[in-house]
Amino acid sequence: MKKLKQFNLRQLNDVFRSTGDGQELDDHVSENLIIVRNPPIKRLLSQLSGQTYVMPEMRVVVMTRGWAEPTINLMPRRFEAGQVFFLSHNSIIEMGQYADDVQGFGLSISDELLSLTFRQAMPRMFDGRVRDFSFALAPEEMGQLEALHSLLYRMKENRQHASQVMLHLVAAFLWQVDYYWSRYEDEYRATHSREQQIFSDFVQLVSQYAAQEHNIDFYAQRLFLSPRYMSTLLRKVSGKAAKQWIDEAITTRVKVSLRHSDKTIAQIAAENNFPNPAFFCKFFKRMTGLTPLDYREGGNDKRSKKS
Repeated sequence: MKKLKQFNLRQLNDVFRSTGDGQELDDHVSENLIIVRNPPIKRLLSQLSGQTYVMPEMRVVVMTRGWAEPTINLMPRRFEAGQVFFLSHNSIIEMGQYADDVQGFGLSISDELLSLTFRQAMPRMFDGRVRDFSFALAPEEMGQLEALHSLLYRMKENRQHASQVMLHLVAAFLWQVDYYWSRYEDEYRATHSREQQIFSDFVQLVSQYAAQEHNIDFYAQRLFLSPRYMSTLLRKVSGKAAKQWIDEAITTRVKVSLRHSDKTIAQIAAENNFPNPAFFCKFFKRMTGLTPLDYREGGNDKRSKKS
């Protein structure tokens, strides 16, 4: 049985260097910071496919070409060229499908260095309020981020720089991403319907609380809605009922624990707030067509395309 692995900055560098084709990631890597420009992402995604990892460090990536469809923090995502996406520290990622020509640039930074970089004030998007997000950049925004990142990359490559210069350049890049994200959030709320905003907020809440909160009343209360109205609204916007979203998030989380930990069935049931293992097993079989033990031993989910 495979335990859920960490995938830190050094391991990222090792994956690129171990491909054996002579092409290496430029060595702008430390225990606290990595800066990459157009690395062979396809090779990385190929190595990660079919496995689930915890990413200890925060990551910001700008996609310049192609697309990818990972599962991030137990929720399916799609990232496309022209988008920036952010993963908070300790995010869980499982790689799905991706384009052959996928490419991009970005950086990853440890919590320790992030705190050192922003001694006075932390940008809002990095202060822990969001776990992950993505949004499209305008061409001029892409150009500005590319220019900042290029300067940061060249300074790191030169290796003749003061550490404070690097910290200020990292801060400038991240502040700019935060500025675009804040503006995107404001524009999204101004231009999208209230129903779409509620759906987005609901998905974030489910990602955060599904393990412990199974009842739709909890989410309705957080959104200041009646459970009946919330359920009707979510079905209208997404085609799925609120309880279906919650149950699918729980199931995804349970699958990770079954395949990537040595926890007992009883432990997994308790961690996901089921009253007893029997109730948990009944739930899991209803969702997947398999018992938890059958799934742990390699069975494929009979009711989903993804296992």
